[in-house]
Amino acid sequence: MEQLLRDEIRDYVLESPDNRFPGSDARYFDEPLIGFAAARDPLFSQFITVIGGYHLTPAEIMENCYGAVLGEAVTVICWVLPITRSTREGNRRQERTPSREWAFTRAHGEQFNTFLRMFVVDLLRQYGIQAVAPLLSGMWSPVREEPSGLSSTWSERHAAYVAGLGTFSLNDGLITEKGIAHRCGSVITDTPIPPTPRREGADHRGNCLYFSQGSCGLCIQRCPVGAISWQGHDKEKCREYVYGELRATVGQSYGIMETGCGLCQTRVPCEACIPPGTGQKKGEGQVSLC
Repeated sequence: MEQLLRDEIRDYVLESPDNRFPGSDARYFDEPLIGFAAARDPLFSQFITVIGGYHLTPAEIMENCYGAVLGEAVTVICWVLPITRSTREGNRRQERTPSREWAFTRAHGEQFNTFLRMFVVDLLRQYGIQAVAPLLSGMWSPVREEPSGLSSTWSERHAAYVAGLGTFSLNDGLITEKGIAHRCGSVITDTPIPPTPRREGADHRGNCLYFSQGSCGLCIQRCPVGAISWQGHDKEKCREYVYGELRATVGQSYGIMETGCGLCQTRVPCEACIPPGTGQKKGEGQVSLC
């Protein structure tokens, strides 16, 4: 089942016409990264403390969907959809607002990600396997609550972290082997699949140059509204800009409501890879783009 899922998800991403810009053969996303996490991994329970008591476990979502008797969560299937080079290059040149291609990837590309979630759920059910996509389960909702501030009842990024696909960054993104410019998705199922190993002893922010060696900080410079600092990511300031000013300006111009921003994910060393030097001691590495 693991290889089947890897093949089917990869082929769907590469071949689906929904993963295309309107009137073009150009894709929103490149070949995906795919990982698997055990639904009983202790990290999912730790998120209740780290993120907040409102954050759901895989078991809670499956039980809500299928009932206490049948709804056993065993595996969380996770993927990362890397944004294409041409879109990233266009956003590198931006200083204040996202490029049209970046905004379309945020809006229409995320709609494709929704189709992918549905595709994976339907595929598993064809084999008689129970499955649910957390973001489509009816249990997902945004939350504003301490200690994490602006958050939600399920984090695709955190699930991808448990599945060994990356670690976190100063700007709260997930740095994967394909970088930080991506979208994430997940499906919970009752079929057993071996978990993808996480790097033993690795820090949960180990792929970030700032946390691994005290250098970089270029994402701070890239943020047009000062929502990133050495202390981290101001989610409220970021949200006000993305869903306020950008929606009212470039959103109107591009004809879409969800534009994203992505400046802190482009023209930074972690844009398209794990930056060289993250495995070194602090002060030993040099900041360079992939």
